[in-house]
Amino acid sequence: MQPGPIVILTGAGISAESGLGTFRDAGGIWSKYDLADVATPQGYAADPGLVLSFYNARRANAAAARPNPAHRALARLAAGWAPGVTLITQNIDALHETAGHRDVWHMHGRLDRAQCAACGHTWPWTGDMTRADGCPTCAAVGRVRPDVVWFGEVPYHLDEIAAVLARAAMFVAIGTSGTVYPAAGFVAEAARHGARTLEINLEPSEVSRLFDDRILGTASEAVPRWVDSLLGVGGPQGPHG
Repeated sequence: MQPGPIVILTGAGISAESGLGTFRDAGGIWSKYDLADVATPQGYAADPGLVLSFYNARRANAAAARPNPAHRALARLAAGWAPGVTLITQNIDALHETAGHRDVWHMHGRLDRAQCAACGHTWPWTGDMTRADGCPTCAAVGRVRPDVVWFGEVPYHLDEIAAVLARAAMFVAIGTSGTVYPAAGFVAEAARHGARTLEINLEPSEVSRLFDDRILGTASEAVPRWVDSLLGVGGPQGPHG
């Protein structure tokens, strides 16, 4: 490929090998919970205690997880690719940051941040979240929720994402199911502006046919090989599938 800016989208598949659950796969998180109960504003209004306990467990799980070779390889790519790398993630863990990536766009928010449902203020958060917690800005009690984007809410950074997709020389989706919009539409948007597109996944996604190339395999093995090929480390690693 010609050197140019790279836009990367990561999904749950990149963090699965760090011990964090995927969503759409058999045995994934949504097979064990009704998303309407734990991942919608209506679910939070109906039973905030259930929602908070669900995310408390996920926060503890994420805090104990460690980056895998795929996270570290992307941080290495960002540091070594002169035209620039924009990393967008659907994940709400901080494994990209822990791996050393300095600027990550979390379009679905983060587990380690809180949001006030009364005034919209957001701030860093560690540990469990309870109904007794208050907002440091408006002092509302019982309105603190995780700073995550639930179904029916608008993802973060959409305007910025549209701008970088229009300038990208390459768009890469890693570990995504291709079932959740607007992220599932990024490949078509990038291609419309002339970007080369690549999918790296354990198996083809729902939108796999829209990509120019694909690499099938585990993220911890496939992503470092792909990064090495771009940075000129070792022999070439072409796409296949």
